Amino acid sequence: MNTAVKAGIFAGGLAVVFGGAYGVGGVIGPEDAGAEPAAHGEHAGEEETATGHGGHAEAGEVPGGLQVSEGGYTLDLRTSRLRADRESELAFTILDAHGKPVTAYEEEHEKELHLILAARDLSTFRHVHPVRAADGTWSIDVNLPTAGDYRVFADFKPAAKGAKALTLGADLAVAGAYNPAKLPEPDTTATVDGYTVTLDGGLAAGAGRDLKFHVEKSGRPVTDLQPYLGAYGHLVALRTGDLAYLHVHPNGEPGDGATKPGPEVSFAATAPSDGTYRLYLDFKHEGEVRTAAFTVRTGTAPQAGDSHDDAGHSH
Repeated sequence: MNTAVKAGIFAGGLAVVFGGAYGVGGVIGPEDAGAEPAAHGEHAGEEETATGHGGHAEAGEVPGGLQVSEGGYTLDLRTSRLRADRESELAFTILDAHGKPVTAYEEEHEKELHLILAARDLSTFRHVHPVRAADGTWSIDVNLPTAGDYRVFADFKPAAKGAKALTLGADLAVAGAYNPAKLPEPDTTATVDGYTVTLDGGLAAGAGRDLKFHVEKSGRPVTDLQPYLGAYGHLVALRTGDLAYLHVHPNGEPGDGATKPGPEVSFAATAPSDGTYRLYLDFKHEGEVRTAAFTVRTGTAPQAGDSHDDAGHSH
């Protein structure tokens, strides 16, 4: 991206079209806890559409994560079934148009590939980073606590000339006793591991709205958030019903001279339609990444005091 385009994006703010569903907050494990801060680079402040990182979604374009194949690439999930509450390896490859595993990727937000695991009822949510072998096979050990149907999202950009960033999705079955969770009601406050995150703002169909997240610990504003994957916060949204996926990033970036390390992390967003959305905010403090989750319905801001699920999840 050239300098003029980046400047225009920062001046205009971050605006994204997305959907969401519901889930839980929690702690990301040791894999991410030791990550070194890095500049967010050319992606800071960019729009990230429902098809992946950067750019604008075209009219009528299928949202990210709803297709197993797109743009000549296919998510080949080698592991199609796991058992609940048991650590197991999840393996997959990304195949090109010729059926060959992709072995070269562009790094986006400090990783070649971001993997999201979400239960269909979204009682479980994971944002993890698998390891790629030389033959193009990606793998990671996961422990999914509840049974049910899951969706696996691979968010990546191939290094091939002309390739665009993609989010592909595939279904994963997790065996065990299934008790579907209820969608948490909208609420302005989420708590996780002693942190309180407050949401200011709501969503409107077809219109931009600000979403500001304020982070506190033990009643005190957190003013020393740490960069995680080159940003002070990451936002993932999943839409109820079809689990359309969106991965976005906040206004500004660490080290840009204007963005403070908390207590506020802000986004601007446009909902594509009326409905209910679930937002997952990742933030890093004191060496650990935690996730605060919010239910948001278009047209109305969530009301404080409504019921809220703050159960934790780990990577």
